[in-house]
Amino acid sequence: MCGIVGYVGSREATPIVFEGLKRLEYRGYDSAGIAVIQDGQIAVRRDVGKLVRLGALLEAQPITGHIGIGHTRWATHGKPSPMNAHPHLDCTGQIVVIQNGIVENYRTLREELKTEGHHFASETDTEVIVHLIERYCHQGHDLTTSVRLALHHIEGAHAIVVLSSREPDKLIAARLGNAGGVTVGIGHDEMFVASDIPAILEHTRQIIHLDSREMAVVTAKGARFLDLSGRFLHKEAHTIPWDPVSAAKGEYRHFMQKEIYEQAEAIAHTISGRVDFEKGQVRLDELNLAPAEARRIEKIVIVACGTSAYAGLVGKFLIETLARIPVEVDYGSEFRYRDPLLDDRMAVLAITQSGETVDTLAAMEEARCKGARLWAIVNVIGSQAARLADGVIYMHAGPEIGVASTKAFTASLVDLYLLGLYLGQARGILPPEQMEGLLKALLALPKLAGEVLKNGKQCEELANLFFKYENFLYLGRGINYPIALEGALKLKEISYIHAEGYPAGEMKHGPIALIDERMPVVAIAVQDGVYEKMISQIEQVKARGGTVIAVATEGDEFIPTKADYVIRVPQTLPLLTPVLTVLPLQLFAYHMAVRRGADVDQPRNLAKSVTVE
Repeated sequence: MCGIVGYVGSREATPIVFEGLKRLEYRGYDSAGIAVIQDGQIAVRRDVGKLVRLGALLEAQPITGHIGIGHTRWATHGKPSPMNAHPHLDCTGQIVVIQNGIVENYRTLREELKTEGHHFASETDTEVIVHLIERYCHQGHDLTTSVRLALHHIEGAHAIVVLSSREPDKLIAARLGNAGGVTVGIGHDEMFVASDIPAILEHTRQIIHLDSREMAVVTAKGARFLDLSGRFLHKEAHTIPWDPVSAAKGEYRHFMQKEIYEQAEAIAHTISGRVDFEKGQVRLDELNLAPAEARRIEKIVIVACGTSAYAGLVGKFLIETLARIPVEVDYGSEFRYRDPLLDDRMAVLAITQSGETVDTLAAMEEARCKGARLWAIVNVIGSQAARLADGVIYMHAGPEIGVASTKAFTASLVDLYLLGLYLGQARGILPPEQMEGLLKALLALPKLAGEVLKNGKQCEELANLFFKYENFLYLGRGINYPIALEGALKLKEISYIHAEGYPAGEMKHGPIALIDERMPVVAIAVQDGVYEKMISQIEQVKARGGTVIAVATEGDEFIPTKADYVIRVPQTLPLLTPVLTVLPLQLFAYHMAVRRGADVDQPRNLAKSVTVE
């Protein structure tokens, strides 16, 4: 959840670290701090609240130096306060630490360190780390060895960066488990460390990711890598294709608004290079799956969290229809706690925008232990999920900064469609004439998405009518049932309105009791195989005094006689309708949040990457 930035080089560290933290604000935080080596001593500035408060403190009490670290904290142990904000110092004031994650055995370590004479200045679990490092430095070890030995004592998943005035030319970064990423950025006579790529993208596109139980010793001239046993490692750099401009809001008011309107382009990017329209073939080279292996697969289990889990539910329809392989969808946060039944004739597919979601990574590790083939649909190149997987499908959506996922969701849907086509093709399920129609519809999809987004004004007008309501019900059937779930989630996430997504056929089994004039209903009623069923549900809502907003197909002249408001999307194959029907729901949620004065890009209590359980 939290943000980490580090710098070492010839430039002033404070502005680079501070600007990097600003680019990680989307992750969510309640306090922030910076530490810089100034005149041979560690100088620390910390405050609660948004970064503007830390910025004001740095203006009033500036710190200068060429090596520094910064952190935005989401409180887990100890309330938000300057005392509990990172970075944390040891007793001597010569070592300072920032950390993402939870030290699960911190109580035992804290008591043990207290008996050794260490003084604790905060309520956090993080502070035990810096005192453990202090212990080994006091025994005569160098900083690298002290950090390595200290990490053997702490339990849980962590991302850690250490700075010391004893060895003022280096940063030490480490990763244990899956508590968010640790990225080392390569510059010219300068180096960077961050928990997420946008923090340092302005300065470098050459990135090295740490895996679990790995450390980096970073100086201005480069980095050395080792594992916790002290064995040195060779790590390959990745070139990130994103440009800094793509991580800025530009003409848009919010990142979320920008990312909604980037979806036509993102869909085109995720299709690009993967389809030979002349031959009628799909290529997913990075999936590393030969046709014979595809025919051997008997079941696929999709694991994901939040929005990605709803993409997985759409994926179940897509893969079962196109490839005729049974698909199960499970929450990453629950998967490993029920001893899932897996074997080597099954594939586990993880969907994660960041590739660093701790629950999804834990589910992937569970699948690995049980012998299943492991795939990932992921946006961030070289992320932990991509490295764990046997094969990967990159979203190619570009950086997604807004906490509420939009373009990563639709890119995931397209990737799942491509996967279904690829598997169906490899297994001999889809004949050439059928593939031709399926690919033709895919080729038209970016243009159709653009047409939906051009009509965003209607969603803004609806938001002006409905922003005072406090409860919504979203209904869908078939492949658009998960879109009802996603539409409701978007409204909850960013406008703080209670909303519930429900399969429309189940409404009479309970939710129909809620329907009255104060409960607007959003119904996804495109002209597909369940259209008449959706019309029936709309009539039931209207019979009980409810107000209906329908998402319907262009040219449908019947539905305005039933619904109070109609948002239209273009005709496409039923399997591709979720990509279009979700777009107005995203726009509606966005404009509702703006109208209610909510913080769209950083909704309360949420973070972009959930890196602790």
